[in-house]
Amino acid sequence: MRIEAFLLAAVLVADPAWAEKADRDKEIVVGADRLTADDANRVSTFDGNVVITQGTMRMTANKVTVREDAQRHKYYVANGSPVTFRQKLDNSEEWMEGYAQRAEFDDLNDVLRLYDNAHVLRSKNEITGDYITYDMRRELAEVTGATPGHASTTGGRVKAVIQPPPKKDAPGKEGAPTLQLKPDEGRG
Repeated sequence: MRIEAFLLAAVLVADPAWAEKADRDKEIVVGADRLTADDANRVSTFDGNVVITQGTMRMTANKVTVREDAQRHKYYVANGSPVTFRQKLDNSEEWMEGYAQRAEFDDLNDVLRLYDNAHVLRSKNEITGDYITYDMRRELAEVTGATPGHASTTGGRVKAVIQPPPKKDAPGKEGAPTLQLKPDEGRG
């Protein structure tokens, strides 16, 4: 199972800082009210109060469906009210967390999609939109105010809140130089 990739991709949407690397070597534990495993069609469905953990990673959903093709590539779909995720960042005491009404992960193409009221938070930095997609191979994130081909449920806007890095006061050093603006010549 590549649930770790699913959660890792979710974590990477808002910040390229790596998730807890040790998590990838830990067992995946899935709890649900019900599991339906259709081996003939290569589909497993975890339904009702789904909780997936692996090390510091934790994801909750109402339902998670895993489809596998003949080449053993997996496609995950998590639905919830909302789907939530949380994971500790590597070499840090910080956590990444977020939610959306639906999350999909394609392990063949390493693409994560968060649908409907998607929200990712790290410390006080956050990104929100109706649709967030993250291509892990290209390290490319896109946030839009509406799912492609659909009307917005959030008013068509995206929002990013990025906090400035903490200032490091070094003894004997003065603040950053100030920017000197040129006068507006020839305009009056």
